[in-house]
Amino acid sequence: MSEEKNSLPVIHQENEESQEKVQFDFPLELPLLPVRDIVVFNYMILPLFVAREKSIAAVEAALTNKRYILIAAQKDEKIDDPTPDDIYSMGTVSLIMRMLRMPDGRLKVLVQGISRAKIKKYLEEKPYFKVEIEPIVEKEPEEITTDAEAQMRVAREQSEKIITLKGMDPTEIMSVLNSVNEPGKLADLVASNLRMPVKVAQTILECIDPLERLKLVNQQLLKEVEVAALQNKIQAMAKEGMDKAQREFFLREQLKAIKSELGEDEDEEEEFEELRRAIEKAGFPKNVKKEALKQLRRLEMMHPDSSEATVIRTYLDWLIELPWKKMSKDRLDIKMAKKILDEDHYDLEKVKERILEYLSVRKLNPDMKGPILCFVGPPGVGKTSLGRSIARCLNRKFVRMSLGGMRDEAEIRGHRRTYIGAMPGRIIQGIKEAGTKNPVFMLDEIDKIGTDFRGDPASALLEVLDPEQNHSFVDHYLNVPFDLSKVMFICTANILDTIPPALLDRMEVIRIPGYTEQEKVMIAKKYLIPKQLKENGLKENVVTFTDKAIFKIIREYTREAGVRNLEREIGSICRKVARKIAEGAKNKRFRIIPKNVEKYLGPPKYLNEEREEDLPPGIALGLAWTPTGGEILYVEVSIMPGKGKLILTGQLGDVMKESAQAALSYARSKAKSLGLEDNFFENKDIHIHVPSGAIPKDGPSAGITIVMALLSALTNIPLRNDVAMTGEITLRGRILPVGGIKEKILAAVAAGVKEVILPAKNYKEFQEIPQELRGKIKLKTVEHIDEVWPIVQKKQQEDKPN
Repeated sequence: MSEEKNSLPVIHQENEESQEKVQFDFPLELPLLPVRDIVVFNYMILPLFVAREKSIAAVEAALTNKRYILIAAQKDEKIDDPTPDDIYSMGTVSLIMRMLRMPDGRLKVLVQGISRAKIKKYLEEKPYFKVEIEPIVEKEPEEITTDAEAQMRVAREQSEKIITLKGMDPTEIMSVLNSVNEPGKLADLVASNLRMPVKVAQTILECIDPLERLKLVNQQLLKEVEVAALQNKIQAMAKEGMDKAQREFFLREQLKAIKSELGEDEDEEEEFEELRRAIEKAGFPKNVKKEALKQLRRLEMMHPDSSEATVIRTYLDWLIELPWKKMSKDRLDIKMAKKILDEDHYDLEKVKERILEYLSVRKLNPDMKGPILCFVGPPGVGKTSLGRSIARCLNRKFVRMSLGGMRDEAEIRGHRRTYIGAMPGRIIQGIKEAGTKNPVFMLDEIDKIGTDFRGDPASALLEVLDPEQNHSFVDHYLNVPFDLSKVMFICTANILDTIPPALLDRMEVIRIPGYTEQEKVMIAKKYLIPKQLKENGLKENVVTFTDKAIFKIIREYTREAGVRNLEREIGSICRKVARKIAEGAKNKRFRIIPKNVEKYLGPPKYLNEEREEDLPPGIALGLAWTPTGGEILYVEVSIMPGKGKLILTGQLGDVMKESAQAALSYARSKAKSLGLEDNFFENKDIHIHVPSGAIPKDGPSAGITIVMALLSALTNIPLRNDVAMTGEITLRGRILPVGGIKEKILAAVAAGVKEVILPAKNYKEFQEIPQELRGKIKLKTVEHIDEVWPIVQKKQQEDKPN
């Protein structure tokens, strides 16, 4: 290769086989024209618009020197004034075939790609880029291999497919492509007509090997064929949809004309008129009536068979069927209400008193807002059935809605009408079902609402249960306000802990504790036995239960705060009696006494001897409260050689673990007074265990029990087995009040405990327990843990050696 400045060099490269010389007739120093969004290939002819000052200067310099110019792509098309680092180093030497100056100062040039060339060096940057280049000699294979022939055929076939998919005549273009037998030249011709990103096109330009370059081009051709096919499919579908819509429109118009001739279109007009009359009679508020008439006008303009017409018709039906003005008249007879409540429920004096207060206020002030009551208590105490009794007292409709496991906010607020299968929320559905604006609406299991990606139903209930907001409750489906202020909402829950504070604040909580044994006997005689006799087809005089038999069922077959399991056991006895009668024992009477209870129900499930007769050191008897009622709780402590570790087992919650830590700290602080060494814990491990490890346990109530069990284990002094205790402790030894007192006392009585230790501040709750229950147990109230230790110690025999 030789080079002369300011002359036309001749570049030679010898082919090893043919000794053929390749010659380029262009200078090695050329003006550079950077382009933004295109890569120029060999044999490519295309027009370019030149507007930048440097680029115009480069074109004018090329026109004075054989019209040759190097065209290279910019790496970033957004840059207006590129530097050498912003321009690819590989470009194409091109010949300016024609130039035209535009009125706005721009140049329009027609260029043809001649040869690939690499920029060796930038000679000048002003007034235009001038570069020294190294032309790339492309060596086409002399013999076309099988692989090369296959690649060329693929290129031609894919090019023909693209041209055909775009609706063009491929004859002329394919004749040109078929005449090219060099892989590199074919690759450049095809690439120059493909739409590719600059980066991809530059990769093809920089590929010197003809066969490899053709493979890259074929990859782009395959993508282009897929895009062209998809585009063709979309256009065909769009055209088919338009044709179908036009066809249906003409057919509907023809059908409308035929119906008009037959006089059948009167049915449609009559339907619209019926809807209009129903809207007038529905008693809508002004804004709701306006919306209903607006939707009716939209419906009249739609084709009756369209999907949107069906949605609007359903929406109008919902609006019309809701009781906007219809209200049931309250029965405000206080004496009658008291009689009904006493008939349906035994005891529950506080609840009955609150209901009678509501009726009394309602009688004096008919415009009062409906209260939101929340009945909280263990399962089976009659929360749901109490709601039915309230509705019966008021002479109102009763609607029940279970919230247990609800996770979708739309269940409360409804779906928007844009969704397929949209419906109002269950609040509006319940109002429609009741048919009145002021039913008794029971929201069951409000403590079991869930939350997930579909929203928070508990938050959606805030508006429903707020007397200051629910007069204009907006369901997403209706999208118009509905007045819920006349509805009497009653909620039920087993516990309050899982109810969000904001929701709990809107409700008046009424606690319904468990029943005593005597109360359960009365409930069984008055309600459960007659109900089960009726359900099992038995007459009242055929089966009789003695009080002692009922007591036996309560003590030995049920351990609950409510009466649900008691009813099941009574029902089981009634079914067995029914079977005997069905098998032929017709004229026989059945008397259920303690002796034959086991015959019907099998061996007892619970035994009164559950308490251990003698507690070994390290075991204390506590009282716990669960959502299903009260129960006795053993706390066991074991001391073993070790390194001062505190081991806690029995699936304890965080609060209970903290009580155990506090108990150990208290024991350490009282070591001297208990006769223990100051460092007793350093060489011993203390293991605290609460049996029934599969059941989660938590709460502060076991604090006092853990302390006593720990002191018993450390001093080796056993505790009394007839004393149960409950209370929260502090590090200073104070005993704080706890909840669930009645349920805990019930559990203590059922387990045969004689004495109960309670925090002094819980004495008031103990006084509210029925007298017959208080008479069965001895009470000790304490304020400090030091008061407990003398009470719970088992009395030692005087002659027993130390």
